[in-house]
Amino acid sequence: MRRTLRVAAYAVVVRDGQLLLARSRGENGVLEWVLPGGGMEHGEDPYDTVRRELEEETGYLVEVTGFLGVDSSRRTLPGRLRRPVDHHGLRLLYEARVAGGELRHEIGGSTELAAWQPLDAVPGLVRIGLVDTALRLWRERPAGGRLEAGRG
Repeated sequence: MRRTLRVAAYAVVVRDGQLLLARSRGENGVLEWVLPGGGMEHGEDPYDTVRRELEEETGYLVEVTGFLGVDSSRRTLPGRLRRPVDHHGLRLLYEARVAGGELRHEIGGSTELAAWQPLDAVPGLVRIGLVDTALRLWRERPAGGRLEAGRG
């Protein structure tokens, strides 16, 4: 079985009780809310990745204010010629604040809308699980930067 590793960096940006999110079309074609961020380019520092991705997806220039933790996932994905791929995703989660720029939507990228969402409305949004993981890291701030397994 072929193996792949994808490393990405995302940011939790909270301002005035609202969370900055981006919307994209998921694998199943459904629109879902995601954290702004994305994959590292070869040789790129993850700190630079998160700043670049935030500007691309939201129009904002951000200052990274802290490292929240790591989310690691492993799953089998369909590959070419129906051969499965053992995929490992490593997502680095940062906290950031808006330092400049203006909110805009990404054109021709992986997201199609950027918006502030009230924190108390996030549970009712169609969203990927990483949003919940990131908010838990932001709220709980575990010393090791990792959430306890089995907690919902």
